Amino acid sequence: MTKIKDQGLVDRVVAAAREGKISRRSFMNYSLAAGMTTSAATGLWSSSAQAQPSRGGRFRLGAHDGNTSDSHDPGTYVTYSMIMLIHTFRSYLTLIEPDGSLGPDVATEWSASPDATEWTFRLNDRATFHSGKKVTANDVVASLNHHRGDDSTSAAKALLSDVEDIVDNGDHSVTLKMATGNADLPWLMTDYHFAICPANDDGSIDWQSGDGCGPYRLVETEFGVRYHLQRHDGWHLDGAYFDEVTIIVLNDPNARQTALVTGDVDAVTQLELKTLALLERDPNIEIDNVPSASAITMPMFCDVAPFDNVDVRNAIKLSMNRDEVIEKIVFGAATKGNDFHHSPAMPYWPDDIPQREYDPDQAKSLLKKAGAEGLSVELKVADSVFSGAVDMCVLFAEQAKASGIDIKVSRVPSDGYYSDVWLKDPWCVVQWGARPTPDVMYSLAYKADASWNESHWQNERFNELLLQAKSELDDAERAEMYREMAMLARNDGGTLIPFFSNFVYARRSNVKHGPDLAASWQMDGARAASRWWFG
Repeated sequence: MTKIKDQGLVDRVVAAAREGKISRRSFMNYSLAAGMTTSAATGLWSSSAQAQPSRGGRFRLGAHDGNTSDSHDPGTYVTYSMIMLIHTFRSYLTLIEPDGSLGPDVATEWSASPDATEWTFRLNDRATFHSGKKVTANDVVASLNHHRGDDSTSAAKALLSDVEDIVDNGDHSVTLKMATGNADLPWLMTDYHFAICPANDDGSIDWQSGDGCGPYRLVETEFGVRYHLQRHDGWHLDGAYFDEVTIIVLNDPNARQTALVTGDVDAVTQLELKTLALLERDPNIEIDNVPSASAITMPMFCDVAPFDNVDVRNAIKLSMNRDEVIEKIVFGAATKGNDFHHSPAMPYWPDDIPQREYDPDQAKSLLKKAGAEGLSVELKVADSVFSGAVDMCVLFAEQAKASGIDIKVSRVPSDGYYSDVWLKDPWCVVQWGARPTPDVMYSLAYKADASWNESHWQNERFNELLLQAKSELDDAERAEMYREMAMLARNDGGTLIPFFSNFVYARRSNVKHGPDLAASWQMDGARAASRWWFG
């Protein structure tokens, strides 16, 4: 029997496991370093980290980015507070697990034809809506069709453009039939627009009532202000440990953090990073800092002057000192962007593409070539986009002066930002949540006909590659296609990407979670309400 060399280390990692502060991999590494055998460490992990969470209590969450214009229509979801809410009261075919893997939700299993043009999803026969109705294949068909067809106004319409038919197989399963293969389709079903809603007799869905089949049922709704929910006793998965959940929209970061410190809420989204060190000293507060593929973008309308000139677009991209931005604005809690929407957290990452650096001299040369010397442009931003968004724009404006660019930063109200500014003004700042694969991101925001093509970029070769890569089953070939697409977006596209931000949020010390946190959205993939507990 191996003698434990450092009992103190073992005690500390066990305590961390019980608090949900350490992953299984780190637990095993530390335990082995302390002299334990692999089998002993595995048993200790099981007995400490896998203890059954406690049930009960009311979880109060302070969430950013909520608007009075929000709606229960899944096709219109856009703000983070709604994304948090819908993962609390609605369900999807699949979900992203805390460790980043793909897991079951309303679908228990799925399989594809050899060419990936047909995918069949078998449904959980225990899933029920809050109204008491059982979830059927007909509900799934109607819910997905809500985003399809000529009359659909859904923001996710482009994601299903290749789907030719969705069939109820009559055996509690559905099959999606596509014009071309899509190896990522089960991942695509996690997109937050594709919530499962009850079907109406005419094939539409009842989204207006707020009925869902998620872990909690809606009791009170005041869009952009407050939502109150109670546990759904018919929830078909594990979790939903709290009796009740209240989501309070607190767009102001100071108000969110004050509410957390005073105990008026149990957890908050998106911390003000410049006060992070102060919060870390509070013994009643726990900070979660999760690297992610969530991008900050600054899209320029490629069909509106002066951004219709590629040299002007690249001059602007060269005028940001991203290292300084990351250091001073997000205090290192980010990965530097390279002006294509594909992060190291995604598969097929093209790590050999040269990083675009701050180069005001080259920017000046490009502006001269474009006949745009003395360029003056307006950049719109709101405080709610991310913690430090306005400060970043002010810093960028100072950096761009060296290139001879006058950036006029326009600070606009947070309420209505994504309905009144984004996709309407030729240059603004946007925060994108993490998507699981490059195909999902490119299909949403770069595809020629995508509703959310935020830079109005049109590139024939890019769209050709996007179609090819979607159905390519050879990983090496697919990786090369995504590399070429990244280069096209970087050198011709209209989107400046300063960085991919970490998700940094906080909770009271009595709020517990498991050792892993999903990096798809803030708050454990926006599922804190169903995955966390009081302890």
